[in-house]
This record gives sequence, C-alpha cells and structure tokens, in this order.
Amino acid sequence: MAAACSTHRSFSKACRATIVLAVILAAAATIAAESKRQLPRFVSLRSNEINVRTGPGERYPVQWVLRRRFMPVEIIAEFEIWRKIRDWEGAIGWVHQRTLTGRRSIIVTGQIRTLRRRPRIDAPAVVRAEPKIVGRLLSCQIFWCRVEIQGHRGWLRRRTFWGVYPKEFVK
Repeated sequence: MAAACSTHRSFSKACRATIVLAVILAAAATIAAESKRQLPRFVSLRSNEINVRTGPGERYPVQWVLRRRFMPVEIIAEFEIWRKIRDWEGAIGWVHQRTLTGRRSIIVTGQIRTLRRRPRIDAPAVVRAEPKIVGRLLSCQIFWCRVEIQGHRGWLRRRTFWGVYPKEFVK
C-alpha cells in the first residue's frame, strides 16, 4: 500500500488516513489484548513518580504520588487505559496503564529477612534484606521464591514478602 500511496498523488490524503486508522486499530488491539489478562494480577511501577487518582481518568484528582520504581502493585480492575491498583499497604487508586510494567517484583514485609543460597531454611545466607526493600521476582516454588535484591540472588520464603499469590508458580 505504501508504494501505491507514493505513486498516486490523488490518494495521498486517503493513504494518510489509512495509515492513521491502522495505527489507531493497532493501539486498540493492544489495549484489548492487555485487558483480557487475568484479574487480579501483579505488575510493578515503571517510574519513580506516578500519580494515583481517585478514578479512571485525568479529570479525577490525584490522591497521592507513588515514588518507588519497580515497586509491586496489584491490578484489581481495568477501565479502558486505566488500571485500579492496590499497593502492599492496601491503598487503592487508579493509574494510567503506561505507568506500569509487567516486570514482577516483590517488597520485603515484616522484619529483616534472610536471603538463602538454596530454598531451605538451613541453607547458607546470601544477604539480609531490610523491610520495605524492593527486589525482582525471578521464580517461585511451593514455599520459596528466587529473588534478586540489590544485585544479590537467592531464595526467600514466600510468606516474607508481598508481590506473589499464595499458590502461584512463577517460572
């Protein structure tokens, strides 16, 4: 079609309109495909400053600003390009889909946690993780998940962090 558009001047407006329509349809297909994903699901924040709104749109006021890149959040509802999220403390609000990434992450909860070399309580320690530290989720077994925290890889018990469902397996 591009070759036909460039050789026939009379079709230039029609060709441009066709290209714009194709871009719009591709974007709509992407949004539709994403909104067919399972709910709820975990994702993480794309940047260090994300406005959380009271409703799904820019006309709704900003409730607060999230300031932790890669912090895990749970998508609990969707409306067009807006996602209703819950953070690890239970706060709920709406964010634009472009502010989220599918990268899986975790946040350490409770007290200082020990990252282990293998998925066993008696395995050697790799590093100790402070509460509220964010790490990357790599995989999960029944009781243990492999994570990366500040460049250190190891295993954490599933119940010691937030960002994965109780019976969810991650590969």
